Amino acid sequence: MNNRVKIANLQVAQCLYEFIEHDVLPETDITSTHFWQSFSTIIHDLRHENHQLLATRDHLQRQIDQWHQVYQGTEFNFNDYKQFLTDINYITARLPDFKITTNNVDSELTHMAGPQLVVPIMNARFAINAVNARWGSLYDALYGSDVIAKIDGAEAGNRYNPIRGEKVIKFAKQFLDQSIPLLHGSHQNALNYQISEQRLIITLADGQQTQLKECSAFVGYQGTNAKPETLLFIHHGLHIEINFDQSNPIAKMDKAGISDVTLEAALTTIMDCEDSVAAVDAQDKVVAYKNWLGLNKGNLSATITKNGLKTQRTMNPDRSYLSPTGNRYTCKGRSLMFVRNVGHLMTNNAILDKDDQEVPEGILDAMITSVIALHDIKSSSQSNNTHLKNSTTASIYIVKPKMHGPDEVAFANKLFLRIEQALSLPTNTIKMGIMDEERRTSINLKACIYAAKDRVAFINTGFLDRTGDEIHTSMKAGIMARKADIKLTPWITAYENNNVDIGLACGFSGKAQIGKGMWPIPDQMANMLATKINHVEAGANTAWVPSPTAATLHALHYHRVNVFTLQKKLIDRAPASLDDILTIPLAQHTNWSAQEISDELDNNAQGILGYVVRWIEQGIGCSKVPDINNVGLMEDRATLRISSQHLANWLHHKVCSKEQVLASLKKMANVVDQQNKADPLYQAMAEDFDNSIAFEAACDLVFLGEIQPNGYTEPLLHRYRALKKNKLYR
Repeated sequence: MNNRVKIANLQVAQCLYEFIEHDVLPETDITSTHFWQSFSTIIHDLRHENHQLLATRDHLQRQIDQWHQVYQGTEFNFNDYKQFLTDINYITARLPDFKITTNNVDSELTHMAGPQLVVPIMNARFAINAVNARWGSLYDALYGSDVIAKIDGAEAGNRYNPIRGEKVIKFAKQFLDQSIPLLHGSHQNALNYQISEQRLIITLADGQQTQLKECSAFVGYQGTNAKPETLLFIHHGLHIEINFDQSNPIAKMDKAGISDVTLEAALTTIMDCEDSVAAVDAQDKVVAYKNWLGLNKGNLSATITKNGLKTQRTMNPDRSYLSPTGNRYTCKGRSLMFVRNVGHLMTNNAILDKDDQEVPEGILDAMITSVIALHDIKSSSQSNNTHLKNSTTASIYIVKPKMHGPDEVAFANKLFLRIEQALSLPTNTIKMGIMDEERRTSINLKACIYAAKDRVAFINTGFLDRTGDEIHTSMKAGIMARKADIKLTPWITAYENNNVDIGLACGFSGKAQIGKGMWPIPDQMANMLATKINHVEAGANTAWVPSPTAATLHALHYHRVNVFTLQKKLIDRAPASLDDILTIPLAQHTNWSAQEISDELDNNAQGILGYVVRWIEQGIGCSKVPDINNVGLMEDRATLRISSQHLANWLHHKVCSKEQVLASLKKMANVVDQQNKADPLYQAMAEDFDNSIAFEAACDLVFLGEIQPNGYTEPLLHRYRALKKNKLYR
């Protein structure tokens, strides 16, 4: 693992060097000498500025801590606090109005609204499933989830249940009636669909023939006019298929012979190199980069074993139809892919600079994911993978997380420009996604967007990281509310509204994505269907989902609300209040009982341990982790940041003692061990606390939480995961 190649004042881990040389650079027209020399120049030119930005974070935090220590409690005056933040440039100067000028953005971001998947790029199978989730079976999503209640004979089992199937079909046809209604009658009563004189004719059970209420909604078909195999419709910019397959037993039950309803679902996917992966060294990074290369070349595959049978999973081709007039009509078969790089904080030993220092990982990710993307944007028209292209506008989409304020966005913009120059790409080929998930970014969002106004293509709220940063920034201000109560405080609604308000004011509608966060409970799809409509009604043209099934079901919301019509109305509302965003979520009272305090400690401790043990012991960066009530939640580093910072805050203000927290951690370690006992790879913590690396990491995340940079968990997680890997490979 320590073998390195010295080149261009860099020491490159051999596995990374060989990957770049043998897999990445061929077919890119970028020579080895040029690549490494350009990369070295970028690293050595920008590393100091990267370091200074991190020093600024620390300096601002020290000033805020000192202010709160002086003006705590009755001495706290909100107007004085706000003026203080302005004086230290935590709140930056207001900018005049402007509009973003980003060009060459794919239609999935500009003129379409739909779900967005986030997937750990180190898992090839997950990545393929996500990119293929552009289309999803509504029948499968309904039948396999709790949207259809598993009661009264409609239970799901190992064999097909026709009663459950009938409920699925009824639900799907109600959806068709809402989105592509008939001029007369209902899809429930349709007996036959056929094409005549360039129109879709539907014969109903009573013998009456009818058409669509909006004939233009029918845009394509497969098969013949008299016997179509697939009918294609468009509604609110999203496609819907009605499928016919006479060999399918479901079609034989249906009076119209419909075998499925297929929805265009995950329009975009974020292939994640950050929060959802555990990449701590060169070997890990190469796994991530290899999968990104396969996705851009269109040849990524994964072998799946199910019921003893092996199948090869690959990326889906585009979908081709005939239009009603007989012309070819093509739909993209795959999600448009972003790649999420890491932020500015961490370094990685994959490359050492001329001073033997690890290089900033954000610079590493940006350069390598961009050169890999050349395989997509510069692919030849004669190439075998033309039909698997990602961007039709020759753009590269990189999400930059965890940036603090406009100076850090400007640095990312500078980095992207330098990479474009090194790779001979037109300026602003690399589009930026800005995660609005740190306090200094959300209160200065307009200035952050301005710093990347020619390349920004996406803004998205990150409630979990934002809450973690809220707690850490105001650590010394006082006792934070209980974790569940923090969600009810004014700043969260203002923060979420502000993201939309600023995005619309800066001209995002029709030019870029405004996004919302993750649905974290993958097994509660009925609950998601009932509540996640709120993200669409908030004016977001995308929101995160945890699975392809969730993407298919969340797509229903975008058929219920025309987001772009809604955005035209929202642009005139009163903008969210900065004062509300700055309101610190302190506890309104602290006279909690001993049991309430114990319950809060246990809840936080169980969440920390359940996530950390998989991260450290198995290198799993994101998975469905049972909570204290055994409800599976999608956990990543952002949830860990909240829990560890919340305990650190209560420790600092003596709501609880270190002994109480340690007792809770040990008690919850037994709970987590029991929850994972069926995992053959799991290593129990409670059997030997003194020698459990995962338990030690969890303790440090809490007891050292107050001094972690901005409350981030990465430094400790990386350190302990590297320690675990070193023990494994000895």
